[in-house]
Amino acid sequence: MSQPNEFDIACYILEKQGEISAMKLQKLLYYCQAWSMVWDEKTLFETDFEAWANGPVLPTIYDIHRGKFLVNKELFTSGNPSNIDAEARDTIDQVLKVYGDKTAQWLSNLTHEEAPWKDSRGDLSPLDRSNTIIEKGMIHEYYSGL
Repeated sequence: MSQPNEFDIACYILEKQGEISAMKLQKLLYYCQAWSMVWDEKTLFETDFEAWANGPVLPTIYDIHRGKFLVNKELFTSGNPSNIDAEARDTIDQVLKVYGDKTAQWLSNLTHEEAPWKDSRGDLSPLDRSNTIIEKGMIHEYYSGL
């Protein structure tokens, strides 16, 4: 089985959660990636997050939901949840149990308190634009230590 991509994971999350805000989807994708690196010792998908003002964002996902507040799985036509193996599904399900009922703003605030996003932004003010990649190594190191 080849590694799923971020669109496969987004579809799976939206199948489980139903319609949610675009920002909440971005944060759930981030936490799924982070905890996969810790628990399964591998990434869920290859694409890197960037340290945007609202927290970690996948630009490839943003390109699809740009201008939309709410998203559902119909938006991600290229995603195929059947590409996700049992171990990855279990990890995503565990993340959704912990973070799935939180608001987008709560999740965004949480990412703003955590080192990977903060360190990637450096000295930027909170509202400054940034396309700085949040390195996977930083994500793994931080969440491994929690």
